[in-house]
Amino acid sequence: MSDRTRTRLLNALKVSGPQTAAELAKTLEVTSVAVRQQLDGLLEDKLVVFEDLKGTVGRPKRNWSLSEQGHGQFPDNHAALILGLLNGVTDLYGKDGLDKLIARREEQSRQLYSEAVSANDDLGGKVEALAALRSREGYMAEVEADEDGFLLIENHCSICAAATACQGFCRSELSLFKAVLGGGVAVERQEHLLSGDRRCVYRIAKTS
Repeated sequence: MSDRTRTRLLNALKVSGPQTAAELAKTLEVTSVAVRQQLDGLLEDKLVVFEDLKGTVGRPKRNWSLSEQGHGQFPDNHAALILGLLNGVTDLYGKDGLDKLIARREEQSRQLYSEAVSANDDLGGKVEALAALRSREGYMAEVEADEDGFLLIENHCSICAAATACQGFCRSELSLFKAVLGGGVAVERQEHLLSGDRRCVYRIAKTS
C-alpha cells in the first residue's frame, strides 16, 4: 500500500475511532489482506493498538485504534512553545493575566466566526460554516444531523497541550460557540477529549 493509503488509514482511525480490518478495507476501498499488512506495519511502528472483542458467536473481532503515538501524528500547534508561553504569562501576570489572554483570543475568534456564520439563515448552515472554520484550524470537524438538532464533532484538538494546561480554553470555546450561533440555540458539550473521550462533541439545537 502507498504512503497515501497509510495516511488515509490513520485518518480513518482518527475520525471514526476503533474499527476492524474489514471495516477499514471497506472505507478505503482496498482488500482486507492489504489493510492487515499495513496495520502490521503500523503496529510495529507503535502507531496503532488492537483489542480482541468477543461476540455472541464466532471468534473475537480485532478492533484497531490509534495509539498515543498515533494520535501524535496529527498537528498539535507547536505544543512545547505554547506551554512555554502560557507558563510565562502566568509567571509574569498571574492567573488574571492568563484569563485576559484567553478572553482576548475568544473575542478575536468571535469576530471571525460571526462573519462566516451570519452569512447563513438556518441553523444547519450556521453549524456547517462553524465546522468548516474549525477544520481549517486543525480540529477535523464534521456535522451530523438528527431529529433533535445537530452534532458538531471535533475529531482532533489542535490546541490540546494548551487546553490540558488550562481548561479555561475549553470553557472559552463553549462560550464562543454559544455566542456566534445566537439566541434561541442551546450548545452542550457531550464528549470531551480532556475528560477521557476520544474526541469533543457538541449538541446544538434550537430552544424555541
